[in-house]
Amino acid sequence: MIYLDNSATTRVRDEVLDKIYSSFKEDFGNPSSLHRLGLNSEKKIKEARETIARFLKVDSREIFFTSGGTESNNIAIQSIINASFKKGNHIITSKIEHPSVANIMKNYEEKGCRITYLDVDNQGRIDLNQLEGALNEETILVAIIHVNNEIGTIQDIKRVKEILQEKDSKALLHLDGVQSFGKIDFNLRSLGVDTFSFSGHKVHGPKGVGGLYIRKGLNISPIVFGGNQELGLRSGTENVQGIIGFGQAVKILAENFERESSQVKKVREYMVERIREEIDHIRINTPLDGDSSPYILNVSFLNTRGEVLLHYLEDRDIYVSTGSACSSRGTDKSHVLLALGLSDEVIDGAIRISFSYEISIEDIDYVIKAIKESVEEIREIMMR
Repeated sequence: MIYLDNSATTRVRDEVLDKIYSSFKEDFGNPSSLHRLGLNSEKKIKEARETIARFLKVDSREIFFTSGGTESNNIAIQSIINASFKKGNHIITSKIEHPSVANIMKNYEEKGCRITYLDVDNQGRIDLNQLEGALNEETILVAIIHVNNEIGTIQDIKRVKEILQEKDSKALLHLDGVQSFGKIDFNLRSLGVDTFSFSGHKVHGPKGVGGLYIRKGLNISPIVFGGNQELGLRSGTENVQGIIGFGQAVKILAENFERESSQVKKVREYMVERIREEIDHIRINTPLDGDSSPYILNVSFLNTRGEVLLHYLEDRDIYVSTGSACSSRGTDKSHVLLALGLSDEVIDGAIRISFSYEISIEDIDYVIKAIKESVEEIREIMMR
């Protein structure tokens, strides 16, 4: 099997599985309990929190655990909007956000909020001039995806923050970091964001656990009420084993970050080179000039259908996707590729290939051969 859908989810590392398994046997106490078993679980959660905080170079008191990126986005965005509604009702976001952000915006737009959707160029970069012009006294939030989940474009968040400061804007800045966390090198503190969402299963950790960074001093109100876990932000008994597994995944990630990033970068560069050599009538939708994550490559094979190609490759035990796993079962065209201004032919023929440290150059040779043969067969059928 060659798994190239790592933006959807990743295989849990064996060391993480071992840690989770032993934790189920040893760390079963409720972290809210006052006895030794509860205190032990609380200690393990604290250790995981500190591991993740060190990786992000922030204070551990700024890290809160959630069920994943979607919940983190919801807590941050909904809390900011609800708390700021008396100050203003204008929000700025982009046209290429993940559904967990885009659908929040749609919901609040229906409730009367004014939403500005920033345009992007054909590489997926947001229009910074439009951002500057859109800011006003009513703007309470700017919510931007750090690395786009379909095409891998990295947004210039430092410049976004500079624009907010230059305009003396009181708007808060939320960053969807689900595809950037552990995938690209950045200093979260220096970006100047107020909130930042991330997820465990995108970095070879377990599903069902994620995190939310909240800048120290920022008061975020809960949207779920109960036993006041996570300092009152997110009530409900903590997912102890998920959090421990997440912490272990980040610990291993931190130790291997440079080596694995370099490996993935070489693999993607090699794949781009081979695709261009072996297959004609293609369009690479991912920017390749350094403004994209090395973990994502979006390619359109003209005169084919991405979904058909996906199943052809699946028959050869190769797994890719056609877009966001959170919405890929829908029939609508990719809103991200539409925002890039691409033609229907280009959009229909697109697949997303997303890498991990487990993929080798030899794997890519096999994949290229499979893609070439599959594309030729699909094109022949479509020309009949």
